Amino acid sequence: MLVTQLALVSETRRITPSQLNRVAAALQKQAMRDFSPIWKIPASVDAFDNLDDVPVGYWPMIVKDDINQDGAAGVHLDNNGQPFSLIEYSDSWSLTASHEMLEMLGDPGGNRLVAGKSLKPDQGVVEYLVEVADPSEAPENGYTINGLLMSDFFTPSFYDPVAAPGVRYSFTGKLDGPRKILPGGYISWHDPVSDHWWQQVWFGTEEPEFIDLGRLTARAGSLRSAIDSRTGTISRIARSGPESDRFAAARSLTAAAKQSTASRASGWRSRIDRLQADPVIEGTWEDAE
Repeated sequence: MLVTQLALVSETRRITPSQLNRVAAALQKQAMRDFSPIWKIPASVDAFDNLDDVPVGYWPMIVKDDINQDGAAGVHLDNNGQPFSLIEYSDSWSLTASHEMLEMLGDPGGNRLVAGKSLKPDQGVVEYLVEVADPSEAPENGYTINGLLMSDFFTPSFYDPVAAPGVRYSFTGKLDGPRKILPGGYISWHDPVSDHWWQQVWFGTEEPEFIDLGRLTARAGSLRSAIDSRTGTISRIARSGPESDRFAAARSLTAAAKQSTASRASGWRSRIDRLQADPVIEGTWEDAE
């Protein structure tokens, strides 16, 4: 299988090289350990200091202070049809980066449709837009890797016609059936009868709501970008605020992970110092050839 190569690039001074490398490592683990076995899409993630350093063939994920996208990150296509993503910096930027990475891998072109019975009772078979992280995108549905918050994502079974015992519908298991959404999430589809696009959203209400987006006429770019520009719903996680209680648990885990890695690094340094001070007692150095 060809490996999809992703490049994480920071164009904000608010992210240090160390932070960039830590998030890239967490994304790499999520891509290879969690996403690839389920979706059969192998990928690698590397951090680069700037766009000039990104080799040809990599799909860039670019973090900026302000992406001018009405509070929405998203996957876009360049002039040659290759995907790239924009990520607006926030306290939760690792979650946003994870969300965009998963959607790039799941549907690089932003146009993939899967047929299935509509969630709206008065519709028949519709075409769902494949957005693997949207139905459970809220921070409380995510999970941590190396102490950093990552996005949940659904599995191919998400489009099954009916629910079945023992089936995994999302990586964390929080989606308990096909074509369901959780608070803070949404799903988009096209009704071929009316030629309208619809969403079921669950933002700040007791129950999910249906929204008629109408026809997508004279659109530029992918279906995903056209819908996002009309609704502004994708990655609302980026606007949750720096002190939001929704990220309290994640911040606590991140702090604990930093303490653990710092302690381990201190142990390594002490061991190296002892080896350098007395290699006969602590061990032996191999001669350089």
